[in-house]
Amino acid sequence: MKRLILFSLLGLSALAADADFNGRWNIHVQAPRGRVWWLEVRGAGSGKIEGGFVGAPGGQLDALQDARIENGQLIFTFKRKGPPALVQTYKVSALGGKLQGVREEAVAGKETTTLPFTGVAAPEIRDHDDGSWHAGRKVALFDGKTTSNWRQIVAGAPGWYVEDGLLKNRQRASDIASQEKFWNFEARFEYRYGKGSNSGVGLRGRYEIQIYDNFGKAPDMHGSGALYSRIPPRVNASKAPGEWQTMVIRLVGRDLTVTLNGTVVIDHQTVAGPTAITTDPDEDKPGPFVLQGDHGQVEFRTAEVTELVKR
Repeated sequence: MKRLILFSLLGLSALAADADFNGRWNIHVQAPRGRVWWLEVRGAGSGKIEGGFVGAPGGQLDALQDARIENGQLIFTFKRKGPPALVQTYKVSALGGKLQGVREEAVAGKETTTLPFTGVAAPEIRDHDDGSWHAGRKVALFDGKTTSNWRQIVAGAPGWYVEDGLLKNRQRASDIASQEKFWNFEARFEYRYGKGSNSGVGLRGRYEIQIYDNFGKAPDMHGSGALYSRIPPRVNASKAPGEWQTMVIRLVGRDLTVTLNGTVVIDHQTVAGPTAITTDPDEDKPGPFVLQGDHGQVEFRTAEVTELVKR
C-alpha cells in the first residue's frame, strides 16, 4: 500500500511539473534576423496538449503539432514537404519559471543543425483603451527628407532611401525600426505599393499590421489591415495597387483598433502576443515602429505617431 501511495504521489508530482509548461511564453533566440518566437501551451499535465507557435518555417501562428511530454521535456514538431523537405523538432524544459530548449532542424540533403533558445512568461499588461487616454506628444517618424529617424535591423542588407519626398525600400531591403520607442499611441501612415507587393507596420517592434495587395478579395488574417496571422480585418478596405492608402492604428496595452482608408477594420480587439516581425520581446516595455522591407516594394509619404497619456 505504501508503494502504491508513493507511485501515486510521484505521478501527481510529474503532472504538476508538466503543468509548468502551460501559459504564454516569449522566446529569445539568436536567429540571423534577430527575431523572437512565441509559444502558447494549454493542457500540459491534464490531458491533450494544445497551443500555438510563432517561429516555424512560415512565420505565421501555427497550431502545435504532435505535442507531448517525454522525460520531463515538452516536444513538438513541424514538417514541411518541400522541396527541400524540412523537419523541425523542438525540445523544451521548464526550469524555475522559465523555458530552456533547443530546435533540431533536419533539411533533406544536409546535416541536422541545432539552435538553442530560452523563454520567459508573457507579462500581464493592465492598460486598456477605456476612454481615459488622450493625445499627448506628436512625433513625425518621417520628415520627407531623410531616414535619420530609422535604423536598419539587418546590417549589410539593402536599405531604404528618400526620393521625391517619399520613403522607399530597395529590393529585399532590411526591415527598419524607429530610433525612438513608444508605448500607447495612435499612429498614422500613408503609403502605396505596386501590384503583388507585401509589407507591414510593426507596433512596439512586436505586432505586425499587414500591408498586402489583396484588393478586391475576401478579408483574411494575412490581408491588408490584419494583425498578421492573428486577427483578420472585418472587411477588406484596401485600395488598388498604385493608389495612396491611409492606415490609422491605435494601441493601448493590448487593445488594438485599426482604421484603413476611413473604415474601422479591427475594433478594440486583444493582441494575444507577438507576430513574426518581432525583434523586441519585452511586451511590457515601449518598443519601436518597424517597417517591413524584405517582402516587396512600398512607399511611405507620412509616418507619424501621437502618444496617448492618461487623463
